[in-house]
Formats: sequence, C-alpha cells, structure tokens
Amino acid sequence: MASRIADKAQEVAKEDIDKAKVLLNDAARSGSYLYPIKGIIYFFGHPELWKPLRSRIVPYLTLYSGVLGSMFFFTYLPQLAIMAFVNGPLALFTTAFLILSESSTITGIVSKNYLLQDAILDTFDGTLMARNQHEMVAEGREVRSRGDSIQRLGKALKRPLERFGFKELVRYVMYLPLNFIPVVGTVIFVLLRGRARGESVHDRYFQLKRWPAARKSKWLQEHKGAYTGFGTVATLLEMVPLASVLFSFTNTVGAALWAADIEAKENEMAKSTAPGLRETAKKAE
Repeated sequence: MASRIADKAQEVAKEDIDKAKVLLNDAARSGSYLYPIKGIIYFFGHPELWKPLRSRIVPYLTLYSGVLGSMFFFTYLPQLAIMAFVNGPLALFTTAFLILSESSTITGIVSKNYLLQDAILDTFDGTLMARNQHEMVAEGREVRSRGDSIQRLGKALKRPLERFGFKELVRYVMYLPLNFIPVVGTVIFVLLRGRARGESVHDRYFQLKRWPAARKSKWLQEHKGAYTGFGTVATLLEMVPLASVLFSFTNTVGAALWAADIEAKENEMAKSTAPGLRETAKKAE
C-alpha cells in the first residue's frame, strides 16, 4: 500500500515537473519576459508617460513605507522563528523575502483599488496612443485631437480594472506555505504568483478589442507560458522595496507595448492574407 502511494506521488510529481518544463519553454520562446524590461526603457524614453505616476507618487510611497515598516516591526521575528525550523540559516533571507512579498501584496490591494487605478489605466492607454493605436483606444475612451499621448486621453468610457477579488486573497494564502520549503518553495511561490499576475495584464486590451469571456479564456490558455513569463518578471520587479510603484507603471507600459505588438502582428497577417482571399473570391465567381 505504502509503495503504491509513493509510486503514485512520484508519477504526479513527474507530471507536474513536465508541465512546468513545457510552461517555462513556452515562456522562453515567446520572449514575453522581456516586455517588463522593455517597459522600463520605453517609460524613461517618453517623459509624457511620467505624468500619471507623478500624480500618485507621494501618497503611494507614504502607504508603502507604512505597510513595509509595520510588517517588519510586528511580523519579522514571529515569521523568522517559524522559517528557522525549515530553512535554517537561510531563514534570515527567506523571511525578509516573504515580508517583501506580503507588503507588496497588501500595498497592491489598497493602492490599485484606491490610489493607482485611474493612473495605471491612463498609462496603458497612453502607451497605446504613443504606439499609434488611436483607434483601439477610442473603443474605450474619448480621444482628443491635440497634445501628447497622455494629453489626448479624454474621459474613460470603459474601466476594465476590477477591484481586488476574494479569489486573489485565497490564492495568496494557499501559496504562502510554499515558502517553508527552502529555496525551491520560494521559487515556486513566485512562479505561481507570476502566473496569476500575468492573467490580468491584458484585461484592458481584451476590453478594447471587445473580446467575450470565452475568447479571452481561450487566448490565455493558449499563451499560458507567455503570460506566466511576463507575470513572473513583473512580480519580482514589484517586490523591490520603494521602487515597486515605479515598476507597477513600467510593467503597465510593458504590457501595453506587448499588446501593441500583438495588434501589429495581427494586422500584418490580415493584410498578407487579404489579397489571397480576394483572388479566391474572384476565381469562385
């Protein structure tokens, strides 16, 4: 009986490892993990995109500093005592990493629901405007005829950025015990959070494209590796103390650049297939 259970556990573990390998391979081939880095470069090269961040920087830093300081002061030693049992000397670092993750999550919940929601929306749409995706942006908001990519953004007609959901909290609490596994557990924890993070980065893009839920779900499933790659890098960047707010905006820029590239590729494919379709139609006549 015990041997059968052990064999079954090994079989399940092998299946999970194989799935993880496929996922990581898809992520690597897609190049999606580079878009958070591209977002940083593009953001600093386009000062007009700084405006939404500048309008929120002070309240965000005040919130983040308060959360991070409180978490280290009240929870570092209790969590260290627990982590020391399983991580040994590494507990000093894994506990700090865990608190950074917890602080980032708490700050993200509050800020994205109350402080940053409109600013992040403007940043995503502004980046699409800078990439000449005016018609797409016009599907979700008024677009002015003059000004830079941010100044041309008018009243938002659709708001895709949902408030923090209960499912996300449940997921986070479920994954938290993984940090008790030395090194490997923390890596898995970040990957799982990255996968969840990646699933939401193109909510605005899907809305502007007017995709129904079924099509969105199918697209995410087909490109699971790509979105996990983007989400993992984005998650790691947003865990950097104090700089997390900056990376929240640069990650948004990166997501918009990725959306613009997807759109450009689809348009190019449509143009290349259109002559062939017309020729087929003529022959049919």
